[in-house]
Amino acid sequence: MSTMAGYIALVHKDEGTSYGVSFPDVPGCISAGDTLEEAVENAAEALAGHFAAMRADGEAIPEPRDYEQLRRDAEFVEDSADAVLVMVAPALAVEAAE
Repeated sequence: MSTMAGYIALVHKDEGTSYGVSFPDVPGCISAGDTLEEAVENAAEALAGHFAAMRADGEAIPEPRDYEQLRRDAEFVEDSADAVLVMVAPALAVEAAE
């Protein structure tokens, strides 16, 4: 499985709060941002960092489910009721030019 694949993310926003992002297929990986764009960008970085930690611990990277598979998951249906769904790919590590 290539970790370059996208993962469906749930973006939530309540009045007076930042945008919060979570991944149904990557429990424990969350992020936030002041704008939707910032939240999605931060989520890509969080996903990459979460996967790096999983690899370091010898854990398998979870396969992303597609929308049809997620729709059959009662927890996803409940969690996504008031969320915006976005596709997020893990951010690529940027190596120092020097």
